[in-house]
Amino acid sequence: MNTIAANVKTASGGKYVKQLCNHWSHKLETQMEGDTGTVTFPTAVATMTADDSGIAIAITGESREDVEKLTGVVANHIDRFAFREAPLTYEWSWREG
Repeated sequence: MNTIAANVKTASGGKYVKQLCNHWSHKLETQMEGDTGTVTFPTAVATMTADDSGIAIAITGESREDVEKLTGVVANHIDRFAFREAPLTYEWSWREG
């Protein structure tokens, strides 16, 4: 499995994760537990966990290329909900394992 992750600083992370899961729930499988949202895309799974400092994002899938493509999709959608403070800073890094 390939996993890419980022930590995004924002004081409204919980709000954005909930909005994003609700937005995608019309077309994709989503799950929300507390401040953690999971979105199952056809080729990967995005997990977003919010706390007081921001959102920890992890995208995992079989194909490194598919996972990398989703970084832009996830970041773009978060920025749309965070329009008052967008663009947010996303520093993606690959995780081993």
